[in-house]
Amino acid sequence: MSNNTVDVVLIGGGVMSATLGTLIKQVQPDWSIEIFESRTEVATESSNAWNNAGTGHAALCELNYMPEGKDGSLSAAKAIDINEQFQLSRQFWSSLVERGILGEPSSFINATPHMTFVRGAENVDYLRRRWELLRTEPLFSDMEFSEDPEQIAEWTPLLVDRRSKDEVFAATRSESGTDVDFGAVTRQLISHLVSEGAGLSLGAEVRKLRRLDDGTWDVYVRNRSGYTTTIVNAKFVFVGAGGGALSLLQSSGIPEIKGFGGFPISGKFLKTSNPEIVRAHQAKVYGKAAVGAPPMSVPHLDTRVVDGEESLLFGPYAGFSPNFLKKGSWWDLPGSIRPHNLGPMLKVGLTEFALEKYLLGELLASREKQMETLREYMPTARTEDWEMIEAGQRVQVMKNDPEKGGILQFGTEVITGGDGTISGLLGASPGASTAVYAMLGVLRKCFPEQFTSTCESVFTEQIPALKTGGLNHDPELAAASLAHTSQVLGLVPAPAEHVTEQEAASTEQAAVRS
Repeated sequence: MSNNTVDVVLIGGGVMSATLGTLIKQVQPDWSIEIFESRTEVATESSNAWNNAGTGHAALCELNYMPEGKDGSLSAAKAIDINEQFQLSRQFWSSLVERGILGEPSSFINATPHMTFVRGAENVDYLRRRWELLRTEPLFSDMEFSEDPEQIAEWTPLLVDRRSKDEVFAATRSESGTDVDFGAVTRQLISHLVSEGAGLSLGAEVRKLRRLDDGTWDVYVRNRSGYTTTIVNAKFVFVGAGGGALSLLQSSGIPEIKGFGGFPISGKFLKTSNPEIVRAHQAKVYGKAAVGAPPMSVPHLDTRVVDGEESLLFGPYAGFSPNFLKKGSWWDLPGSIRPHNLGPMLKVGLTEFALEKYLLGELLASREKQMETLREYMPTARTEDWEMIEAGQRVQVMKNDPEKGGILQFGTEVITGGDGTISGLLGASPGASTAVYAMLGVLRKCFPEQFTSTCESVFTEQIPALKTGGLNHDPELAAASLAHTSQVLGLVPAPAEHVTEQEAASTEQAAVRS
């Protein structure tokens, strides 16, 4: 073993690496940690505030976590599971705020109602049945449902203003929703890690991983400015490099990565900072995905708070680029093809016709067509108020399937080497929102002895839901946790502001319609 061996190497300066490093420091403060980020700043890719919608994914508004079965049946199991995972993040962030590791809560999280908005009798019926099932669950108990235009206009008038009086629509609303700046979370956590002795190398691109006979890893790091390569030896490596994780895990040679490929989907958002429009829409409103569209492309009209400034985003508008990172290379996709994943990738390409048709339509969509999509949610939208911004790349997991040959998987997947000395994360949403859950999973798999010995004394104090086996099974427990984290994180409903003329007119028009 090299004399220069470090305990932990974290590849990628995003929220996953930041979270894992912070968790490790709680239980092994003497371990040496080195962080390598290929860009000149951390949190420039998927964790960046403008590369995602900042939704604290808790299944309060995302319909894809509660799909309707072929027989019309609904199950709340996945929605509850996603919400439970987000509660771990809320509890952990709260403990870090109380200890001064995270700063002023409003710098990274703000109370923002989560809403779902659907049109058409069939969709309204589905949304009502979904609400009737979820409202009995403790973590969803504040969810409201309405088909009343006047009530929906009170929640957010832009959904109703100038909508046809004959149109059938409905909405649900949960005040417990949040807007999260994951870039701010990442920067604050990494800043603290550095203050605690962790090394941070920027402009340092990890090119290759090689396992040595003693079980450690040689990490080949290229300085992007001088193009010199150094080798760092590590006992444990985490690959949290977003779209760049696949190629690095492939270079490691671990058998667990065989059969995995990646399908990149790019995205854009329409953005407005017009104060009048922003004031009139204080919510994250999710709709239903178009036929064949991936779950990450569900349209939503979102309040965003970034660096203390509010704006609205609408999208995402999907597209295709072979890049695996926003600032990646056109060689990323073809360079990821291996004999072991060629079959699954071809199978996905031959079966995902609906997705391919959807992406082609998005690529060919004109500016006016993009605005028409926005006007389905905000009929009063004016082209001159909105600008198009580039969002991040999402690399969806393609993997071998014994029955289908190959499947496209939406979500995240942790790949861990058999000896527990290397782990990495592939995939996209819900991603950042469930980082604490995902990284605790990495610790359980890779450091079972340390995790067992310290879990009770450290992690359960910071994240009480670990000790109670979750929150949703106990209404009092769920209510107490939501109340405590809301207080610590400043997540209290904002007081009603003075109603603008536009808001008053919107409400009056809604009343006339009804």
